[in-house]
Amino acid sequence: MQTDITILIGGEAGQGIQTVGDLLVRVCQKAGLYIYAINDFESRIRGGHSFFQLRISNKPVHAPSRDIHLLVAMTGETYEIHRQALVKDGLCLIDREEDEATDGAMTIPITKLAADAGGKIMANTVAAGACLALTGAPFEQFEAIINNRFEKAKADVRDNNLAAARAGYQAVEGVGFQWPMEWGNDEAGGMLMNGVRALALGALAADCRVGAFYPMSPATGIMQQLSELSDTFPLVVEQAEDEIAAINMVIGASFAGARAMTATSGGGFCLMTEGLGLAAITETPVVIVNAQRPGPATGLPTRTAQGDLLFVINASQDEFPRFVFAPTSMDDAYAVMIRAFDLSEKYQVPAIVLTDQYFNDSFTLTEKVFEAPGQVRRHIVSDANIADPAAYQRYVFTENGISPRALPCKGQALVGVSGNEHRQDGHISEDRANRKDMVDKRNAKLAAMRAEIRPPETLHPESRALLIAWGSTAGATQEAVERLREDGEDVGCLAMADIWPFPEAAFKAAVKAAETLITVEQNATSQLGRLIPQETGITVARSILQYDGRPFCAEDIVDQYRA
Repeated sequence: MQTDITILIGGEAGQGIQTVGDLLVRVCQKAGLYIYAINDFESRIRGGHSFFQLRISNKPVHAPSRDIHLLVAMTGETYEIHRQALVKDGLCLIDREEDEATDGAMTIPITKLAADAGGKIMANTVAAGACLALTGAPFEQFEAIINNRFEKAKADVRDNNLAAARAGYQAVEGVGFQWPMEWGNDEAGGMLMNGVRALALGALAADCRVGAFYPMSPATGIMQQLSELSDTFPLVVEQAEDEIAAINMVIGASFAGARAMTATSGGGFCLMTEGLGLAAITETPVVIVNAQRPGPATGLPTRTAQGDLLFVINASQDEFPRFVFAPTSMDDAYAVMIRAFDLSEKYQVPAIVLTDQYFNDSFTLTEKVFEAPGQVRRHIVSDANIADPAAYQRYVFTENGISPRALPCKGQALVGVSGNEHRQDGHISEDRANRKDMVDKRNAKLAAMRAEIRPPETLHPESRALLIAWGSTAGATQEAVERLREDGEDVGCLAMADIWPFPEAAFKAAVKAAETLITVEQNATSQLGRLIPQETGITVARSILQYDGRPFCAEDIVDQYRA
């Protein structure tokens, strides 16, 4: 039987809410339990409501749950905001010294217990101890995590945190909790991973050597991860003065032969669109991660959305080929980044990877341990590969539109490049026939690019109705489908990670048995729902949409499906 509970710890920014979650997550992993955790925080340094929501199960889970079984409220505001989400017989702990009667909750002096153990800063450790005690975790497992976490700290820091952990345990002795877990000693398979790290590791495995960025939530964590990796690997990460400089640095590095990337959110991507066009007309490979958040303008900087799909497919002036990917899981994020670098270089086009705040900041266990490719193939020619280097033309016409790409100053082959329309040798040209030929040359790549696109992942594709998710909504959609089928609904789903060039033939094959198509998206206008008929002629019946800045839970999708 599946055991499945959700714990929510909430309070003000600066109270260490995420630290509580991190401690719980690591204990769960060591005990062989599966987790899915999300961070929710306001765009301020201190103050404002923040919470960490952790779903724990003895079977793999791939999305958060709406129902809360244990609520830890470090402030009264947290209790008022989340009390309605508590399931029947759920438990709420409120950080309060005086034993005041509170409807459906018990008080526990979390902050005072921390102060008694050595400092109020350890309130998060007390809270974690209380949560683990209620769910039946042996104290020894938590003790091991604390010892590891503070291995290099002073002895009194470690000892004080252990004292705080014990205080949390003891504070809830005798308190009944309806959903205790079975805690083992075998670590769960895979790796504990969040989106930003999966994306960064994928870039590293793809032989990324240069990263340039301007900080913008929720993409900054990706570049921070790369920056930390640069201490060990041959990688340069530069914080530019703005997004325009960042994209141009990446283009320059790629032109010189280094695999390069940048990461931003929608507002920063707006600034990069002219550079995107420069990469396109110079046929310089670049990888751009757009971690979406609600807009327009500043919007909600620390919330989630999927509002940039049509934007990135059409961004920059005029028409040119590009890849657009939207990974559906942590494992997929790692694989997508490797493919994005390879395909961008192979076809000499931009590759755009769409993620979002929910995906980037969520924690879960991967299905497997990431493995680097045995070999990274580079799509570059040298004098040895060119019959006559002196006659080399960077943009020579070929049947598939892909011109052999040599690097500047690497031999006799002269690499001529211009941001204007150009001839085969790279020099500017305004000739009408040449202009048409160059547009046709670039677009000729699309047939082979489309053949590289993976088909949608399917679940019960023979069903009468199909839910169609893309990117981060995949996990919640797949769980919703299984719940609906348990209730007798004839429904399946598709999850799309490779979106552009649109996989027309594969999509049609995947939905051929369905009578009704319903997209599941975190935007207000059903952007994939508009793209599907445009590219396939197939009608989408309706859409399940959510655009309040929070991610889908399976329960949200089930409710809207039945509405």
